Amino acid sequence: RRTTRAAQKTPTNWEDLCEKASLRLAYTIKEEDIPAALYINSDQTQVVYAQGSNLTWAKTRAKQVSTVGNDEKHAFTVMVSIANNSTMLPLQAIYQGYSKASRPSPSAPAYENCIKAGFLLEHSNMKMYWSTHSTMHSLVDEIIAPYFEQRKKELGLPHTQKSIWQIDVWSVHRSEEF
Repeated sequence: RRTTRAAQKTPTNWEDLCEKASLRLAYTIKEEDIPAALYINSDQTQVVYAQGSNLTWAKTRAKQVSTVGNDEKHAFTVMVSIANNSTMLPLQAIYQGYSKASRPSPSAPAYENCIKAGFLLEHSNMKMYWSTHSTMHSLVDEIIAPYFEQRKKELGLPHTQKSIWQIDVWSVHRSEEF
């Protein structure tokens, strides 16, 4: 793969930062009596379903070989959330585009199974398929918060019981608005 921009730089004190974060996390879990079911880690990943390529089939010794769309990549983002007790929460899939036509059609294979499993299929309202402020709110409002509330009831814990949601630090996650 060719590079598209400079890579993010790892801070020189990354080991110290990781150790401090781990200690803060351990302290909070102990002091707030947070059960494993109320500690969720979420991460987003790109899912490529049609990778552009500069390779194709052609006759041996062909002088000219053309491809269509070799710079195009068709993908979407999936936000995966897993609780520390091994419970996998419903996935959130984010598609490039401005309307529900950007998302899988209700007639798509296994669409009903995804909806029944609680998957959240959203469009980004932009030309990219990344998480946005709006899709992060949907994730919290429709998947994370309801999961925490349900687990607290099941565990007989008060509504005020603290929970932990751990996510990567992207600009959308650090915004004042979020």
